[in-house]
Amino acid sequence: MKNSEKDVAAECERRATLWRLCADTLSSQIVVVARMITHALQRGGKVLIFGNGGSAAEAQHFAAELVGRFERDRRALAAIALTTDTSILTSQANDAGFSHVFSRQIEALAKPGDIVIGLTTSDVSPNHSENIREGFQAAHRHRCTSIGLFSEKTSELLPMVTMSLIVPERNTALIQEVHLGIIHTISRLVEQEVS
Repeated sequence: MKNSEKDVAAECERRATLWRLCADTLSSQIVVVARMITHALQRGGKVLIFGNGGSAAEAQHFAAELVGRFERDRRALAAIALTTDTSILTSQANDAGFSHVFSRQIEALAKPGDIVIGLTTSDVSPNHSENIREGFQAAHRHRCTSIGLFSEKTSELLPMVTMSLIVPERNTALIQEVHLGIIHTISRLVEQEVS
């Protein structure tokens, strides 16, 4: 086996260092995002969440924490992962192109004051994450609050969101790990405030 305990320890330390950096730089923003979500839900709004690949899985995870439960029993919270309906995704991709698979759903479901959350570990480029950009543009047209879970590779999407949580990292796996931690932290904060 090529990996040694020293290699594993170094990898763990790299992750710990990133988590400490995020704790220092993102804590106050995470609290603000949790408040935004809580206020929208308390006013009868909903949360629409989307992403590609591993970020799609995290969108589904986030919706499940809100609809179901995170750490305690409470009322169900209105959240929808826009990554789960294969009939909508495939028909929209086939008929209008993959770049509109999220924006079309936002057009159908979003109301002013709803929260739209997009996750990506990268940024928009030709033939890459165009559906993320289109989703945020649709959120803006429908007067939704938009939140981005991003990375240091993200630039074009920044002006498209109301609030961004930027993980200061370029490694996709590490960014996704931190995004999941952010999702859990937000879920805990929201759950503490809703009745």
